[in-house]
Amino acid sequence: MIMNISLNFQPGQIVSLAHGERNLYAEVVQVVVSRQLCWARPLLLVTVTDEPPLITDLRDASDLFWPVNFFRPALDTEVITLLSQVFAKEPKAEPDPVANQQLNKFIHQLWQAYQEGLG
Repeated sequence: MIMNISLNFQPGQIVSLAHGERNLYAEVVQVVVSRQLCWARPLLLVTVTDEPPLITDLRDASDLFWPVNFFRPALDTEVITLLSQVFAKEPKAEPDPVANQQLNKFIHQLWQAYQEGLG
């Protein structure tokens, strides 16, 4: 039996979900192997159509349970500058409804694309 590398994600590891021109970067909280789910804490959503990329801070967004095989490990060189830009700022005192809305829209689009790919 071939083990999926994503089942070997470690807590604290940064992973990415990509769809179109957007990448969601999240921190692994736990992998639920029995259900093949990743419990991930969103950090930022990056839209790469703009120069420089548009970065949305998601540190106050809700955690996400998502199929582990959708995630890929994020490369250090890919996220270090992005994370340093976000972490240099203080988190907002109040949750940002626009950021949460962007995350929800991204997740909805990703799931819809996946469903259409199955049909």
